[in-house]
Amino acid sequence: MPEFRPLAMHIIAQRRTWLWQVLSCFLVCSCSSRDKTYQGWETAGGTKSNVHFSSLTQIDSTNVGGLAPAWEYHTGDADSINHSQIQCNPIMVGGVIYATSPRLKLVALDAATGKEIWAFNPVDSNRNKSFSDFIMNNNRGVCYWEDGVDKRIFYTAGSILYAVDALTGKLIPGFGRQGRINLHDGLGRDVHSLYVAATSPGIIYHDLLIMGSRVSEMSDAAPGHIRAYDVRTGAIRWIFHTIPQPGEPGYETWEDPQAWKHIGGANCWSGFSLDEQRGILFVPLGSASFDFYGGMRKGAGLYADCLLALDAATGKKIWHFQDVHHDLWDKDLPTPPALVRVWHNGEMKDAVAQPTKTGFVFVLDRETGQPLFPVKETPVPKDTPMPGEKPWPTQPIPELPKPFARQRFTPDMINNLLPDSSYQAIKKRLAGYRTGNPYYTPSRQGTVIFPGFDGGAEWGGPAFDPETGILYVNANDIPWVLTLVDVVSKAPKKESNLAAGTRLYTQHCMACHGPDRRGAGNYPSIMGIASRYTEEQLSQLLATGRRMMPSFAQLSEAERKALASFLLEEKNKQSQVFKAPPAPVDSFLNLPYSNTGWIKFASKEGYPAVRPPWGTLTAINLNTGQFSWQIPLGEYPEFEARGIHTGTENYGGPAVTAGGLLFIAATRDGKIRAFNKQTGKLLWQHDLPAPGFATPAVYEWKGKEYVLIACGGGKLGTRSGDSYLAFALPAP
Repeated sequence: MPEFRPLAMHIIAQRRTWLWQVLSCFLVCSCSSRDKTYQGWETAGGTKSNVHFSSLTQIDSTNVGGLAPAWEYHTGDADSINHSQIQCNPIMVGGVIYATSPRLKLVALDAATGKEIWAFNPVDSNRNKSFSDFIMNNNRGVCYWEDGVDKRIFYTAGSILYAVDALTGKLIPGFGRQGRINLHDGLGRDVHSLYVAATSPGIIYHDLLIMGSRVSEMSDAAPGHIRAYDVRTGAIRWIFHTIPQPGEPGYETWEDPQAWKHIGGANCWSGFSLDEQRGILFVPLGSASFDFYGGMRKGAGLYADCLLALDAATGKKIWHFQDVHHDLWDKDLPTPPALVRVWHNGEMKDAVAQPTKTGFVFVLDRETGQPLFPVKETPVPKDTPMPGEKPWPTQPIPELPKPFARQRFTPDMINNLLPDSSYQAIKKRLAGYRTGNPYYTPSRQGTVIFPGFDGGAEWGGPAFDPETGILYVNANDIPWVLTLVDVVSKAPKKESNLAAGTRLYTQHCMACHGPDRRGAGNYPSIMGIASRYTEEQLSQLLATGRRMMPSFAQLSEAERKALASFLLEEKNKQSQVFKAPPAPVDSFLNLPYSNTGWIKFASKEGYPAVRPPWGTLTAINLNTGQFSWQIPLGEYPEFEARGIHTGTENYGGPAVTAGGLLFIAATRDGKIRAFNKQTGKLLWQHDLPAPGFATPAVYEWKGKEYVLIACGGGKLGTRSGDSYLAFALPAP
């Protein structure tokens, strides 16, 4: 009876899928039993393999509905005016939680009650700094090390790396300079006037603390070299030059032989993964600076946008894989890879799974870096409207897994939930941009970046279930717009302070604060700063820098005063003649183009220009490269009330458990959720005191399993919070 054949074929296909899942589970479980490796949460990300997995089963898919708050700890230092956040994934060691606060205090808490044991305040140990020097930096985790009675926490606040006694909360004077190391030191050239910090934790290998850094994304960026410090003394034991120097492999990939002296970036800002048994460190690197114009850094540009495998003991390179050649789109690798074990070509393989901002997952052999699924160097558009640019002609595209985020924004994808007037406005704007291919180069007319600058995948990272071989990735799925503008870097013979200040703002400030000075992304508005700064104070700030803002010490006093007159709107001083002293032009710093800021492509109502979903959660079977499921993540209440599930932007990652659950907060709607990890079905959710833009920690103490999330809010226009909230099942 032919009419029943489609149904029969569907049933057969479903049974084959089910059988494969059972077989996958059996094969992987046989090689990864529930051992002590996954029973704690002593490292940010759960383990050094960064899989966000817990083998705990007390909370499972049958009882998660009973999950309730067990304790809440308030740090007491949220800053709602400056939109403070908590992005920390806390760790638990021996019944003590170690975590950070909005203003980057380090706290130790009782794991069962949340009661504070001690707190370390970096302001108290830096007499020349105030709270405001730390508020614009974030901290996503800490490192723990012990040797007998010597127990240490390493963490960063701004540009300072601290070694703190884990038992007392006091600095360890024998480390660095009285317990501190300035991350500006030891990079091979003087970068003390530049922005160098660390927002993600380092990683411990034996007696080494290995650190990355966050640097500027403009032309004044410091280099992102990787450094390993002695955990006892703070002495640098090895350094890997992410922008190779003469005689080092990769140096030939830069067309300008002097590039290493001037170019910055290629930094590991998102953290590390570590295969301790093999002694292999995995390092995801960002783009070289300036992000959006490569005329001064022509070539493929190793090791920017690479996943590096280094010998953890020596820093020597084992292999590299570059996921974007000559990056022009700020497509940093946003998260450490998950170290996974999968069934491939009839055998179990140790691999790394690297999610990207572009929505790809590259699955690579752990020892060789060779892709497990085919990766093809694919021709991409190489025409560019920007003189001096030289785009790379191909980019690596994996055959599997397929992208977990959309990559092309075309007119048929415009947000259909908008009123007609807004829809037509978006349609008109879209028609004026370069769009439809993720590798269209930046332009003066505006180029759509999709997924946007914040992914695709983001710093929260993926979770991996070693019992099934499934990788879970949450993603942003909204477009942004990149627009370049011409910059006049050389002063004309005669101009006013207003003209000079406008020119200098375009050259040095607009990329962060926007053409209207209202800020964008993580960068604040500077409208109305005349109420907060005098000319002298602003000139001093420009000279020294603070927090994310680099120093502009290269500007002369006359240039700083002209810029101050523009920003403070001092009419009488703006009309005065600008007299700048002659200065040599550094072609690497004074680029011909800048960008107008990190701008989301949104309607006047504030909704993304593209139709939903705007945030997703995807389960990918790495044994096959196929999706197991994909769902929207997060809700807009006004659309949810109409039965429309849109998803929202999300920051922070998931945690998966052997109890059959996937926990994630991350969304702007301020909830934490538990999903059935096999089906994606929502099983439980709870309102948080502020959105949890962080990754949950799952731990057990005194026979009870807890799920702990930082509730810091602050992003996406949400209110700032100051608490950590732990959930557990009620006592029997």
